Amino acid sequence: MTELCDLSVAELLDAYRRREATPLDAFLAVAARIEAWEPRLHALYAYDPEGARAAALQSSARWARGEPCGPLDGVPITIKENVATKGVPVPLGSAATILAPAPEDAPPAARLREAGCVIFAKTTMPDYGMLSSGLSSFHELARNPWDLRMNPGGSSAGAAAAAAAGYGPIHLGTDIGGSIRLPAGWCALAGMKPSHGRVPIDPPYIGRVAGPLARNVADVAAAMAVLARPDWRDPTRLPPAEIDWTPRAADPRGLRIGLVLDIGAGLPTDPETRGAVEAAAHVFAAAGAIVEPAEPALTREMLDGLDDFWRARALADMEKLPPDRRERILPYYARWAEAARELSATDAVRGLGQSFAMARAAARLFRKFDVLLSPTSPVPSFPAEAASPVDDPDTPFEHIGFTLVWNMSGQPAISVNCGFTRSGLPIG
Repeated sequence: MTELCDLSVAELLDAYRRREATPLDAFLAVAARIEAWEPRLHALYAYDPEGARAAALQSSARWARGEPCGPLDGVPITIKENVATKGVPVPLGSAATILAPAPEDAPPAARLREAGCVIFAKTTMPDYGMLSSGLSSFHELARNPWDLRMNPGGSSAGAAAAAAAGYGPIHLGTDIGGSIRLPAGWCALAGMKPSHGRVPIDPPYIGRVAGPLARNVADVAAAMAVLARPDWRDPTRLPPAEIDWTPRAADPRGLRIGLVLDIGAGLPTDPETRGAVEAAAHVFAAAGAIVEPAEPALTREMLDGLDDFWRARALADMEKLPPDRRERILPYYARWAEAARELSATDAVRGLGQSFAMARAAARLFRKFDVLLSPTSPVPSFPAEAASPVDDPDTPFEHIGFTLVWNMSGQPAISVNCGFTRSGLPIG
């Protein structure tokens, strides 16, 4: 019998409706899973089992009356720690942050709470969300449930580890260059980066979005139906739109698919990863899609330029901190940011301009193709203690080419599992 903590959103809601289980039953199953795995995974921050139990009891009473308060009433979820939830400090993954309770829920958290979700914990992340790793100066090191020696990815590190370990069906992450999709790929999950502005977020930033990680696409869709509701606090939000998020089988005949195995800069695609993605392309072609190679959308100048801009932004934020606080930042992150002292203001502005160059290159591809198919990452997961596959702050973004472009272009992108390496590591 499948444990309650492993059920999908639809299965949980059906169990509640049939009175075969209650939201309290579901949370207690999640709590038992957490007790078994959390000492090794370190996925959670601000875990609140008593508060969750109380919320689950209230939800159970609503279901007993046949009056659920929203479409996800009683569904246990986590929220990445950089998405504010009222009363909980937001450390941003860094020991340098001065902790203070958040005054209110950020928009994604507010939508999930309004929908009736049982928010039982926040999830861990690296310093300031700028590493593709669970390495943090504040949180304990997060690990990959598929292999505890390996990295879950980041920056939605704890969210991915929690999802893969079965801490409930939905886990909210954020993504500015791959922070949802990379951990989803390395943990065999579905992880969606929505169109920029589709899910209101506060504070907003270039390329920054919030989106769900889950063990299946249907659960991602269930979360998106709630998260995409409007909120005035995000000035970059898209106009409200009625979107049917229900996943359904589509006829791929005639669909124009661009196969991207070389994004144009960064690490070369690992042979096992390349083979798994090519196999997925063959499935589409056999079903009638038109699959053709697509030209690269990234250049060395684009990748290095955005790296310059992000370093300059990080250094500006670091310099706001008192010296004693600055010393607490993860050394890898500090060394990466400090390199911006060699940049001029002109260098930083030119770097920002590369985000628009990426957007133009991405738009050009869709003059020919309806959809693109690529690896999520050019390489499988890497040792848990490393900050990235290269683990060098001088070349920090060699692995994010396949994800970064779509943040800068604002387009939606989703990672789904398409196989495993010979050693058993997931491929997205």
